[in-house]
Amino acid sequence: MALIPSISAARWLLILIAAAGIYFFYGFLVPVLAAAVIGFATWPLYSDLVRRTNGNTTLAATIAIAFIVTFLVLPIVLSAIYMVGEVREWFTWAVHVNRDGAPPPQWILALPIVGSWLGDQWTQYIGSPGSIGELAQLVSGAHIGNIYRAVLAAGGGAFHVVLTLLFMLIALFFIYRDGASFVRQVDLLGERILPNRWERISRVVPATISSTVMGMTLIAIGEGVVLGVAYWIAGAPSAVTLGVLTGVMALVPGGAPLSMSLVSIYLLASGSPWAGAGLFIWGTVELFIVDKTLRPKLVGGPIKLPFLPTFFGLLGGVKTMGFLGLFIGPVLMAIIVAIWREWIREAELTEEQHAQEPELQLRVRDGSDG
Repeated sequence: MALIPSISAARWLLILIAAAGIYFFYGFLVPVLAAAVIGFATWPLYSDLVRRTNGNTTLAATIAIAFIVTFLVLPIVLSAIYMVGEVREWFTWAVHVNRDGAPPPQWILALPIVGSWLGDQWTQYIGSPGSIGELAQLVSGAHIGNIYRAVLAAGGGAFHVVLTLLFMLIALFFIYRDGASFVRQVDLLGERILPNRWERISRVVPATISSTVMGMTLIAIGEGVVLGVAYWIAGAPSAVTLGVLTGVMALVPGGAPLSMSLVSIYLLASGSPWAGAGLFIWGTVELFIVDKTLRPKLVGGPIKLPFLPTFFGLLGGVKTMGFLGLFIGPVLMAIIVAIWREWIREAELTEEQHAQEPELQLRVRDGSDG
């Protein structure tokens, strides 16, 4: 007789193979997840493209990848390259101020009510020699010199970023081309794992991803671009970096209005009152139109994330996966919330059925007595 039953040996073998696969292919997890998110979000558009190409999935996938590279990847890459140059200038200024000190800017002192208090805080935490270094070490645990060298070496990671983008596009191509067949295979296995529940829960996932990406990511990118152009027209310094930061802040509810208001206050206090007032009026109108018209139309699907899961998804995603975590983190939180709500709905329906059973039994009994 065998020392280990064949069934036990097969199970342990499958576990070891799965562990080895996770270990060897862990580096590809981020680009594959990013490709899956983009594929889910754009699948309705891709399905229409497949119909227009008479069912040729290879041709449709190639055209879709070309559109994504042209209108999504290239603008993001160019903006990131330009932003890195502006951030390097910020850190060069920070190193200079940390070495020699600097008085508070006049626009800060000119602010009504809080100007003098902010000037004192500037002198205490920023203006005196060594203050920025102490503040950076307190916040990040690293010296400002190490942070500055890391920013200067950021260009060295460009090859890794390009490689990640390449893997993401390759994975996205095969998701487009073979996605329908793969979904059928996953459904076949899912019914074995979660019978009578898999179809309902699995259909929530793509709709949730689509609504989250469309409602958060595209709106955030659009607000970053529109307000970034407005910053440039108004004469704000580092308009590209401020636009990118506004887009990132737009992922959090209330983040875009806060960023736009801070830039407007800076322009007002730095001697450009008309530019600051015009920027504030334009930003308020634009954000109102987006939040009241575009966002409700784009945010469809079965779920709308509350603030706290969105916030945790952003922080957890950035900490775990870096920049791509801004997109993947909220999606994963949306899936968790969707499954949780589905389970709660099932529990409520079960309770309602149990509550109606005595009433039905009483009606049957009354009918039999009659």
